[in-house]
Amino acid sequence: MKKILTGVLIAALLGIAVFFSFGNKENEIKYRTEKAARGDIISTVTATGTVNAVTTVLVGTQVSGTIKNIYADFNSPVKKGQAIALIDPATFEAQVAQARANLLSAKANEDKSEAALADAKRTMDRNRELLSKNLIARSDLDTAETNYETAKAQVGVSKAQVAQTEAALRIAETNLGYTKILSPVDGVVISRNVDIGQTVAASFQTPTLFTIAQDLTKMQIDTNVDEADIGNMKVGQDVEFTVDAYPDITFKGMVSQVRNSPIIVENVVTYDVVVKVDNPDLKLKPGMTANVSIVLQEKRDVIRLPNAALRFSPAPEDKGRTQGQQREKGPGVWILKDRKATRVPVKTGISNGSYTELVSGDIREGQEVIVDSLVKQQNNSQPPRLRM
Repeated sequence: MKKILTGVLIAALLGIAVFFSFGNKENEIKYRTEKAARGDIISTVTATGTVNAVTTVLVGTQVSGTIKNIYADFNSPVKKGQAIALIDPATFEAQVAQARANLLSAKANEDKSEAALADAKRTMDRNRELLSKNLIARSDLDTAETNYETAKAQVGVSKAQVAQTEAALRIAETNLGYTKILSPVDGVVISRNVDIGQTVAASFQTPTLFTIAQDLTKMQIDTNVDEADIGNMKVGQDVEFTVDAYPDITFKGMVSQVRNSPIIVENVVTYDVVVKVDNPDLKLKPGMTANVSIVLQEKRDVIRLPNAALRFSPAPEDKGRTQGQQREKGPGVWILKDRKATRVPVKTGISNGSYTELVSGDIREGQEVIVDSLVKQQNNSQPPRLRM
């Protein structure tokens, strides 16, 4: 009987030892760490934008009519002054012919009035001489003088009519010239909004027939930068961006303008930061969406701390297993010291969202810093029951 009790006691002691060993392993905290390594950090602001030509010209018409011919199409290179379309000129040619005929008639009336003026002057001079010899009455001279003044005024009217018809002719000729739609700049047609036979109407808002980009080798990106970041934007900052058409290519540019006019959409305020881009191979097309990263600061070969390490803090139930004040102000990271998580205060610099520059602090290059807890303490562990 004594041997049986001794065996039971030994078994119980072994069970308790196993339990505590099991409990300690359950309660042991494991951490995931990462090395504080050297590297480069580039602090950026991200935004989206639209690729546009630097100079885009909208070509319209100043006269109404029917499109008779089109001489340029999409992607056509054009020169300044080159005809790109023609409005049927028949009506305008008739207006020019009518204006010329009116001018000829006005000039004929001018000649006629000048001849009448000369005749009236001769009559007036003759009547003055006859009156001096008392051969005619004074009233005859008065009539001659009145006729002279009337003829003189008529000459003025005739000259004004000539000037008026000359102006009408110039307008008619100008409108005839407007039937030829000319390119105002050297460039490439990126949009054509008209077809042969289509009627166009010139009104207060000139219709756009063609859109011409002056130089597609020089492009710009109009970005929407959040108001919280606009204070960091400066002319000359480097820019990297990608477009969906070439996801594996990173294009480069530079901030050329920070515009002050706000863009407000649904109470969200952004600002247009203009990025100039060289486009020698014409890969970038107007209207493409660009995912832009504007470089604010750049640090090379510095010790980098994972941002996860700066965010990490042991859980409240792990407080007894850590060293250092969890609520200490300022940035800090946690390291394993004597198998306990220990907080080390640090001074940080710029960040790229994943890593942050270590400016000062008791962290060495290559030292492991805690970024996460893998196994947390289990307070609800129940000891296994011993069955007798």
